[in-house]
Parts: sequence; C-alpha cells; structure tokens
Amino acid sequence: MRRRNAEHRVSAIPADPIDPLERENQALRARLAALTEEAGRNAALLHKSQERELELLRAGSLPQLFERLIAGLKTSYQLDAVTVVLNDPQHEIRHLISGDDLTQGPLAGVTFVDALMTVAPQLATLERPWLGPYRRADHELLLPGRTHAASLALIPLRRHEELDGVLVFVSNDPQRFTRGLASDFLAHLGLVAAICVENAVNRARLLRSGLTDFLTGFHNRRYLHARLREELARAQRVRRPIVCMMIDVDHFKRINDQYGHLAGDTVLREVAHRIDAEMRISDTGARFGGDEFAMVLSQADIADGERVAGRVLNAVRRTPIEVGAGPGAATETVTLSIGVAAAHPGPGPHDYKVLAERLIAEADAALYRAKSAGRNRVATSPNVVS
Repeated sequence: MRRRNAEHRVSAIPADPIDPLERENQALRARLAALTEEAGRNAALLHKSQERELELLRAGSLPQLFERLIAGLKTSYQLDAVTVVLNDPQHEIRHLISGDDLTQGPLAGVTFVDALMTVAPQLATLERPWLGPYRRADHELLLPGRTHAASLALIPLRRHEELDGVLVFVSNDPQRFTRGLASDFLAHLGLVAAICVENAVNRARLLRSGLTDFLTGFHNRRYLHARLREELARAQRVRRPIVCMMIDVDHFKRINDQYGHLAGDTVLREVAHRIDAEMRISDTGARFGGDEFAMVLSQADIADGERVAGRVLNAVRRTPIEVGAGPGAATETVTLSIGVAAAHPGPGPHDYKVLAERLIAEADAALYRAKSAGRNRVATSPNVVS
C-alpha cells in the first residue's frame, strides 16, 4: 500500500510543458528583438548625427557655426547644455568674431582661453572623448554660469595633432554619460566640428585680410586708398568736392601701458563703433593703422567735414569706455584729434592716386595741428586739393 502511494505521488508531478529547444528559441527571439531595437536606435542616432554634421558643414560664419554647435546639438541630442571651449592664445578668433556685427555681446556658451590646460585636468591628455561624472573641482571652468550637472562628455576638437578646443555635452542624468559607453560617434562628431571651426576661421580670415581690419571690422588702409581714388573720379564727374578726415585717439599709448593691450583693443573697437554711428551710407570709414582712423565723405565740402568731425568728436568723448571686465571695471574718457581736408578736382586728366596721396597728406597735416594745439579738437586744412 505504501509503495502504491509513493508511485502515485511521483506520477502526480507535472512534466515541463516547454521543452529545452523551445526555451532556447524563445531566448533567441527575445535576443533578436533586443538587437533589432538597439539597431533601430543606432540607425536613428546615426541619421541624426549625419544631419547635424551637415548643418555644421553648411554654417557660413563663425557665429552661425557656434549657434549650431550649441543650440543645435543641445536640441538634437536632448542635452541640458552644450558649451565650447576654444584655444585662442593670440585672440585672433575673438577679433574675427568682433567684426561680425555681434551687437548682442559675447556668444553664450562659447569660452575662449589662452591655454586649454588651465581649464580642466583631463584636457592635458584628451585624445578621445571622456565620459564620466561631473566634478565641480575639475569641471567648473568648462561650464561658466552653470551651478549643477550630473554627467559630462568632453569631446576633443583636434586638428593637425593639436588640441584646438573641447566640445562639452552636459546632462543632469548621472547615467547619461558613463565611462562604459561607446564613444565612436562622439569622436567622429568632434572631428567634424574641429574641421568646421578651422574652415570658418580660415574663411573669416580670408575675408578680412584683403580689405578689412580684423580687430575693428572697419576697412583697412588698402581699401581706403582704392575707395578714395574712386571718390575723386566721381567728384570730378559730378563737380562736387569730397572730404577726407584723419582721426587719432589721444594718449592711446597710456591706455595700453596702464590697462594692457586687451583694454586697448576694446577702446579701438568702441571708437570704431562710435565713428561708424556718425557716418552716412555713402561715407567710408577705415582703420588707417595703430590708433589712427580715416573717413571719406562723398559730395561734401570743408564745412560739412567740420560738422561731421565735431559729431564724431562728441560721440567718442561723451560716454566713458569700459577698459576692464566685471563689476567695478575701470572706465576712460577717450578723446580724439581730427584733421579735415577737402578735394575738388577740376576738369582735365588727373592722376587720382597722386590726388589721393595729397588729400591724405593735407588731412594728416591738419591732424598734426590739432594735436599740437592740445588735442581733443578738430582742425581743418586751408588748402583744397585740385
């Protein structure tokens, strides 16, 4: 009797309805579904990355490129912030950007430094993207203005074996960027971004090197001479005079010596901006060299030139210029010395190059008289070049 009960108990245990082969098939199907989903995500990410890279390559200027790097990548990859730190020891990129009419001020999210290694310790050996947790002591300078973050991706911008900058992806999710994640697509994005920055800098440099002063955005001396010859020829045709003004920043060397060359650059840019505000569309402004500017007024006589010179003089000296940064920055009241001369070519053949040189010489002589009389004034030439 006991044996029959034992046999009954054994036979009561149900057999496994799924055989081992079926379990293996289910596992393979689940694995295949996961791989398919992952492949779909990777394909979507690749497509998004390619679209974003094409947008970067289409950028027509440095400001447009930085806007697409920062706002564009933030939106595309659903990040909490994106910043760019660029190595700019000679301040060339900053000067190139200042000529792009950025009246809104510094570019948000872009930081220029004289030495990358002073910003974050990882940058000393950054060959490939670094992913990991945000540490304030190490990364604070990479995220100016931000008070919190959880994880970062530091993407090197390398060209010609040199680290030119770093693109920083910021997330408030501590698991978004971890050291175990693959970073190949980030490395490729960094290479494309580095090429785009290099191309945009070269394009801006080329545009400015021929006819434009890269510091102020004004035309340069070469352009001034060419335009002056054109205006003299037009003046002869329409039988109207033109005016040339030579403008010098008073005591500029003292500003450079006291505050440094960056402060001097700030003063020159602001003076150029205030001069430009007093010009008509038909007038031409140029940085003649150093702290000297020039203006050409078409269809204007010496009285017109004196009035415009007075407006320029007052526009510059009326409001002090900040020569420092941050709260409590120093200011300087900047004054000008201005020389004004006119030309009225008569009938007959003329060597406009010679006329242009004579007109500049007359305006320069008037400028010298203004400086000798105590600066902060306008002097006119009694001679009309003809």
